[in-house]
Amino acid sequence: MPNILVTNDDGILAPGLRALASGLASIGTVSVVAPSNERSAAAQSLTLRKPIFCEQIAEREWAVDGTPADAMILAFHSLLPQRPDLVVSGINPGGNLGENVYYSGTVGAAMEAAINHVPAIAVSIVYRGKNFDYQPAMRFVGRLAPLILKEGLPPGVLLNVNIPHAWKGGVRFTRQSPKITRNVLERREDPRGRTYYWLHEQKLLEGIDPDTDYAAIMDGAISITPLVLDHTHTPSLNHLSHWKSLLEEK
Repeated sequence: MPNILVTNDDGILAPGLRALASGLASIGTVSVVAPSNERSAAAQSLTLRKPIFCEQIAEREWAVDGTPADAMILAFHSLLPQRPDLVVSGINPGGNLGENVYYSGTVGAAMEAAINHVPAIAVSIVYRGKNFDYQPAMRFVGRLAPLILKEGLPPGVLLNVNIPHAWKGGVRFTRQSPKITRNVLERREDPRGRTYYWLHEQKLLEGIDPDTDYAAIMDGAISITPLVLDHTHTPSLNHLSHWKSLLEEK
């Protein structure tokens, strides 16, 4: 059976991760390496200025006192006896669409897997209410994971999967949306008169391109966005080449 590694950014006891670990057990041998507590919005950050503690809490399960990327590095280079065939990160309660890809610890864990040449997917449910039903998402992952295990993914590519809470059955392969939210800072003062802020997001849902992740979700379809690790803008290599002579020292 294939070896599947499950992780997240919500902590090793999060119900979304537990749904993944349970549902994928019929497809392969599942190991779990995840942060010991919530590390949402950690992106692909690493712990560099303090030790990373790790505890095995069950057979093939480790809780890491660090970020999602820390957990992946420990999994690949220390904890697992062999490299996994697939990494699944999630299931995150809340979407990772548009610019949130850059901040998401769910996506960050999948990116760390891709850096280590392991096919990876990040899975999120676009919903912020209560009474999450993870089963539709789990059934979908149960169809997607065998396809990846059979056909693979291109080197340096991971899949960012967003699932509407009221999924209508459709699936779209989409582009990442540009920024269509506005940062909202709520300024307050604590009892000692010190200023602090709550950071919120306000969606601006006009003029959304129809081939993007947001458009798919708004139509009740699952969005699958292939993300690439190489951020190089190749056309600019030629466009900026004439600066070379202006920048070099003679």
